[in-house]
Amino acid sequence: KRYCLQQGRGMEGRDGELLIFGTLYPAYYSYKAVKSKDIKEYVKWMMYWIIFALFTTAETFTDIFLCWFPFYYELKIAFVAWLLSPYTKGSSLLYRKFVHPTLSSKEKEIDDCLVQAKDRSYDALVHFGKRGLNVAATAAVMAASKGQGALSERLRSFSMQDLSTIRGDSSSTVPPSVTVRTSSKQSQPKTSRSASEGTGSSGKETASVLAT
Repeated sequence: KRYCLQQGRGMEGRDGELLIFGTLYPAYYSYKAVKSKDIKEYVKWMMYWIIFALFTTAETFTDIFLCWFPFYYELKIAFVAWLLSPYTKGSSLLYRKFVHPTLSSKEKEIDDCLVQAKDRSYDALVHFGKRGLNVAATAAVMAASKGQGALSERLRSFSMQDLSTIRGDSSSTVPPSVTVRTSSKQSQPKTSRSASEGTGSSGKETASVLAT
């Protein structure tokens, strides 16, 4: 593994060369083929992209197991150059000799597998979507119930506080009424005394008048 890492670090520049020769250069000429509507060039570059896709798929495994092989990266660059060369026509040769006959014989089976995979992926997507919606709905209901419980508890605490304040207000208002009543009781003798004094003085005046 250490050797592969060291080789990979040392071959970063060659990976850039592989990217340029294997991807950017063919992409530009594919653009020109589409623009010019040249069927021959179009078919040529389509065959190249099919071979390059298979090469990239195989490369993910060969990089793990064959990275220790001497001149491994140089061989990959040479292979891509062989595919692109108009003299060797490597991509056309591999496509016509191996890829096209294999895909033609297995085309129906591949189509059936793709249809089944598409249906399974759609069913799995629907299943996980429904499951996610159920989880979200239950979470929302639980959150709403918890919020409602907290709100009811808070309202109960507020009502208890209001009752305590009302009781305090009623107890504070009772003594003034008592004082008013007591003051009224104390004022009644004073008024009666003043009334009796008034009547006594008026009797004395009437007696003095009669004497004269």
